[in-house]
Amino acid sequence: MGQLLLQLLRQGLLPKSQFIKGFAETLEQADDMAIDIPHIWLYLAELLSPVLREGGFSMRELFSELRKPLLPVGRAGMLISEILHILCKQMSQRTVGSLWRESGLSWTDFLPEGEDVQTFISQQKLQSVLSDGSGPDAAQAKRILSLDELSQQLERLLLEDMASDEQIFDWVEANLDESQMSSSPFLRALMTAVCKAAVKDDNTNCRVDTAIIQQRLPVLLKYLNSDTERQLQALYALQALIVSLDQPPNLLRMFFDCLYDEDVISEDAFYKWESSKDPAEQDGKGVALKSVTAFFTWLREAEEESEDN
Repeated sequence: MGQLLLQLLRQGLLPKSQFIKGFAETLEQADDMAIDIPHIWLYLAELLSPVLREGGFSMRELFSELRKPLLPVGRAGMLISEILHILCKQMSQRTVGSLWRESGLSWTDFLPEGEDVQTFISQQKLQSVLSDGSGPDAAQAKRILSLDELSQQLERLLLEDMASDEQIFDWVEANLDESQMSSSPFLRALMTAVCKAAVKDDNTNCRVDTAIIQQRLPVLLKYLNSDTERQLQALYALQALIVSLDQPPNLLRMFFDCLYDEDVISEDAFYKWESSKDPAEQDGKGVALKSVTAFFTWLREAEEESEDN
């Protein structure tokens, strides 16, 4: 629903003024609705976050409007807190904190008069998001981890500790800076760990446990970030994993089907991988290509049908 609202705004079918007016009417009733719908602030935040994240509104513009119907009932801070937490799952805490500071907003604008700001921030677990990054710990440059170190840590988290997505996000935030989060070594280590966790070998054949991929979609989507070059690095990592497993029959095809169906890898990225002549990525490429010939045939036929329609 949040994506639908975003598209309506982008296409001019829903004027911003009408969007705000409609939401304001809902927000005026939200505190009463919370009696029967305890998580209503989370649900509302899920509707609003795409509009903010993808540029429908600036943070200052949207939050300033949201506070108007909610401040009188003391709930403005609660909704803003839920939106910030959702944004942190979709982008880095550092980025969300920067957006907050750039907005020029203050928590005193959203909390009832007399409520202690620091207590609220602590209760909502927003300290790391709202930190200005000027403390002594933040000032220390984070050590750049090698591919082997990244692989060991991520495989420990995903395969041994069975860490939650939040725990993975927290580890990345604590150990990598912004540039490392988009680096090839990190993206490859992450993709390898997720895919390795999804490989199931029952002694007769290898298969992909698609539920594992689906479970880790928030992690993959956050760091691949719909970026074709990042997705290409992920495909190189998958190719290397398949080679290390001695190219089990149909395994790469199963991964490709799943990654395409779940919108993890775009058509452009698949085609880039197929046509890549990078000398560093040729180990096992010929066998890998043959194993997914049917996939690319299907992909092109589907594209042609879509164009005809």
